[in-house]
Amino acid sequence: MLLSIQFPSFINPEIIPGLPIRWYGLMYIVAFSIAYFLYKKQVNERRFPMTEDELSSMFFWCVLGLILGARIFSTLIYEPLETNVYIRKPWLIFWPFYNGRFTGFQGMSYHGGVIGGILGIVIWSKTKKFSVREIADMFAASIPLGYTFGRIGNFINAELYGRVTASPIGMIFPIPEYDYVNRFSSKLKWVRDFAEKTGVALPSDPDSLINLPRHPSQLYEAFFEGIFLWMIIWIFRNKKPFKGFLAGLYLFGYGLIRFIIEYFRAPDADLGYRIQFGQNVSLQDTAHIHPLLSFSTGQILCAVMMILALLWWFAMTRLSDKKPVIFYQETEPANGVQKSEHEKKAEKNARRSARKKLK
Repeated sequence: MLLSIQFPSFINPEIIPGLPIRWYGLMYIVAFSIAYFLYKKQVNERRFPMTEDELSSMFFWCVLGLILGARIFSTLIYEPLETNVYIRKPWLIFWPFYNGRFTGFQGMSYHGGVIGGILGIVIWSKTKKFSVREIADMFAASIPLGYTFGRIGNFINAELYGRVTASPIGMIFPIPEYDYVNRFSSKLKWVRDFAEKTGVALPSDPDSLINLPRHPSQLYEAFFEGIFLWMIIWIFRNKKPFKGFLAGLYLFGYGLIRFIIEYFRAPDADLGYRIQFGQNVSLQDTAHIHPLLSFSTGQILCAVMMILALLWWFAMTRLSDKKPVIFYQETEPANGVQKSEHEKKAEKNARRSARKKLK
């Protein structure tokens, strides 16, 4: 009896088999659309002084920075230095073909995307004379829910799955038979032990490779780094104690959640754990072992994120203009009593004063 879940056979990375249009690319479009919708909702509910053209322009430059940062960071950080072809041929970083076949950009780093997106926000905000902190806070309340769909795209691609597990929620992903990195020899004792626990049949040929259940870590991330984190930030969007609070909350929250989930993810097969204390784990054993004091590249970057978030919060609370800018909604007169000209003028001046504080 198989004590795991089989990856759904009806899921195909290509929307239309045979055509270079993939669900992963569509998930990016959905993610950006959701982030745009949530940002626009905040602009409207706060009566934020940003036009439709400014909103579109801001998103264009921030998405461009995100994609550039994600791709460049991936090719520099997640490729082994001794075999990194992108260092010798940097023009291939944005070349979407391999052996004459369209492949798109295979390899996008979340942390690189954050760096590129932040640069886009800072440059656009300074150019248009908007408060970086206010713009970043609204982005923080918009991004996580869209991020959910990026991880769903990873799941559809059957990539970035987790470590081998005997848990009943383990999933057998469609790993090619010739993949000697992610399939394992049944000669290994730990492989036979996991096969016995999960009901996976051992091959008759001892030289063949076996596919074992993995943590569906893409779905863990889709929920906790996406939906769960977004709900927390969304609740605080109109209750933040100071400007820049939500940006710090996003960086710290994502860093903490991703750091924990990395214990269920398989590290890059050619990188393994970058920092190890105590028990040393070989590259081959990283597929099923993650000691508490061994840290992957993702965990190191997440730790840096959390430290930077704390420093950001500390700096934001020390600024003299830390109080959030409030834009007042138009209100109906109570009990049918019309507002006096003095009251109308006072409200208008209050909105004008808030806009000046923003700039």
